[in-house]
Amino acid sequence: MSAPECNGQCDACTQAKDCPEEKKTQQKKPAIDRRLIEMRMAKIKHKIAVISGKGGVGKTMVTVNLAAALAQRGRSVGVLDADIHGPSVPKMFGISGSRLTAGPPGIFPAVGPLGIRVVSMDFLLPSEETPVIWRGPLKMRAISQFLSDIVWGPLDYLLADLPPGTGDEPLSIMQLLPDMDGVVIVTIPSEVSQIVVKKAVTFSRQLGVPVIGIIENMSGFVCPKCGAEIDIFGSGGGEKISRELNVPFLGKIPIDPRICEDSDAGVPFVVRHPDSPAAKAFKEITDRILSTVESKHKSEG
Repeated sequence: MSAPECNGQCDACTQAKDCPEEKKTQQKKPAIDRRLIEMRMAKIKHKIAVISGKGGVGKTMVTVNLAAALAQRGRSVGVLDADIHGPSVPKMFGISGSRLTAGPPGIFPAVGPLGIRVVSMDFLLPSEETPVIWRGPLKMRAISQFLSDIVWGPLDYLLADLPPGTGDEPLSIMQLLPDMDGVVIVTIPSEVSQIVVKKAVTFSRQLGVPVIGIIENMSGFVCPKCGAEIDIFGSGGGEKISRELNVPFLGKIPIDPRICEDSDAGVPFVVRHPDSPAAKAFKEITDRILSTVESKHKSEG
């Protein structure tokens, strides 16, 4: 018998992992091969989702540069672009138009700068202008196939770049990706962004996924001529919400117009401008993530 609050919509339920009714429902549907997903993911040491409560905070740019910074630290890295409707990771890595390749074991990722392996819906579309007009079940099926059919091979880190909010794609990744190390939440200093960060933290906690920390992007702009620092989007919002929610604050990334230029050119900013304040901020944040994730792994091992 279903629990009193159950509405039968298992795909959209945050309690689906532990619900016996969900298991019965899954038996009546074409099975998602969770065992195959677990087998593929078993060769990946650490799995991190990068999320945001709202769009326009630079989350994908942060994902791409964190991946590059991890690779610069000697880690083998993969990036799953889980934004089905607006895949932009390939553009930022300079590999738009690439295609996934198939072989006997499965489907192989495209390879970007620094040997970073990339999977994206972009690789399956005939052109950049082609929209993906799908409802929830189709999106969940696509994500499950990205996890079960892709031969990622041995990796130190898999970063999943999720679309904004707490909808189908984030929920699917959280439910299907086994043994996640946690989520990194990207925000900007504004009060509006702080409100939606609370939702992202609550979402992660309800699904039992640890919050590794919060990154404040677009944190101040230093005038290249006079050196004055201007807080365009406010100041200190990321640190404030981190204290309020009792989650780690990973750091601030200042505004640098070259970040946008490099993203459009398909070159990670930390690669092209390694000595800039923003690149140094990325590397410090990366080191904090490494310390958090790998020290926990050692203590559990």
